[in-house]
Amino acid sequence: MFAELEAGDPRQLGRYRIVARLGAGGMGQVFLGRSPGGRSVAVKVVRAELAEDTGFRQRFAREVATARRVTGVFTAAVADADLEGSPAWLATEYVPGMSLGEAIAQHGAWPETAVLALGAGLAEALEAIHDAGVVHRDLKPSNVLLASDGPRVIDFGISMADEVSALTQTGMVVGTPGFMSPEQLATGGRVGPASDVFSLGAVLAFAATGSGPFGTGAPHALHYRIVHEAPDLSGLPPVLSAVVPRCLAKEPQERPAVAALLEELAEALRGEGQEAPRPHTEHGWLPRPVALALQEHIRTGAGQPSEQRADEAGSGSDPVAHQAATRTGRAPGPAPAHPPTAL
Repeated sequence: MFAELEAGDPRQLGRYRIVARLGAGGMGQVFLGRSPGGRSVAVKVVRAELAEDTGFRQRFAREVATARRVTGVFTAAVADADLEGSPAWLATEYVPGMSLGEAIAQHGAWPETAVLALGAGLAEALEAIHDAGVVHRDLKPSNVLLASDGPRVIDFGISMADEVSALTQTGMVVGTPGFMSPEQLATGGRVGPASDVFSLGAVLAFAATGSGPFGTGAPHALHYRIVHEAPDLSGLPPVLSAVVPRCLAKEPQERPAVAALLEELAEALRGEGQEAPRPHTEHGWLPRPVALALQEHIRTGAGQPSEQRADEAGSGSDPVAHQAATRTGRAPGPAPAHPPTAL
């Protein structure tokens, strides 16, 4: 949803006119911007204390340049950036719709076929990200947006190039409790592509059951379970029960490679009599309640707002109010927050 701009919020960043607030993340505030030609983008303004760090600016500029090479269908591409500006900012493709976290909170866990389609799209996104030499490091439900033609992986704000050290200081770990890999916690954030596979397994378990495989609680408790305890996968349906546990292996070398995982998920979808990846048009890859909600979201104009509609969205009205049954039958509730944590 959109919120009104507040006093002190920027009204123009580079060539983009800022029209609404979209949310906030570990790196800063996110706004809806519009180019002179009418293209909508998500503009993330980097927090002042980070932007003032010369070393951060240099490292982040290198990683933005690397992230611009990511061109996968299921990723939200970097459109523009000004890391020397005041404030510093990064613009990415804007995807109208809700996040996976919001969809699960409002409509419950997904049936297996929909989760397989989700997994195939996310695996293909990771393939494109890794091919560009980038490790995402923060794949989680709130960083997966649902579009009519498939999921989109967003937020390269804390990603890192394979050959470059972490953006954070030595000994600091950036990620989200419950979705970080064991090595991400144990090695100060120095990770490879297998770390994203672990996070993907946690995301798929969340989509299929409505909860993370390592439960809930304080960050330190979640971290202990990730490193030392087996995940709770008792609610997974049959095909996912054969895929997700291998993604959540404690040792990186025991997890499947992304290319092999993509083929396995695609083969599972073909076994269900569907093409892989399933997404095509008209939200056909999504569970029906989520598809209806997204269609309503776009129909009412919330997906591509004018400035007036963006202001109206900030008043508290909610155009998405579907109560259709899902695999779990869970009633809609508040969307879970999955903010990144620096330790």
